[in-house]
Amino acid sequence: MQAQVPSRPERPRVRWRRLLAPAAVLAGVAAAVTYVGTVDPNQHGHYPTCPFLALTGLYCPGCGSLRMIHALTHGHLAEGFGRNPFAFLLIPVLGYLWTRWVTCGARGETISSPLFRTSVIWVFSGLMIVYWVVRNLPFGRALAP
Repeated sequence: MQAQVPSRPERPRVRWRRLLAPAAVLAGVAAAVTYVGTVDPNQHGHYPTCPFLALTGLYCPGCGSLRMIHALTHGHLAEGFGRNPFAFLLIPVLGYLWTRWVTCGARGETISSPLFRTSVIWVFSGLMIVYWVVRNLPFGRALAP
């Protein structure tokens, strides 16, 4: 029988290196949210038009997200939800995934989540496509930004 070699404790520098990517993503998101909260997307000329909207005249699943973020940064939750309910409901999911990324990185584990299952990804994709179609139909106008 082979003797087990005791594992060395991980150096703190290596652990912090694994947390650089989540920290950079958080900094980027914070900068983007600060910019959108400061520069009003409701005023014409500050942001480019959605390419899908410009080409087709139809709303994509992301249309209204900048206005949603702007409303949320000013504390207007109902208005934010009304601008893009799909993206609004994704905020806690993205927060959960970022937290899992940080937690797994700190522990030295590979990130895993039940949300990464193929069935969940298919259901999410299907819901996004249904939302995309319905918000462009006459009876789905409440979902338009």
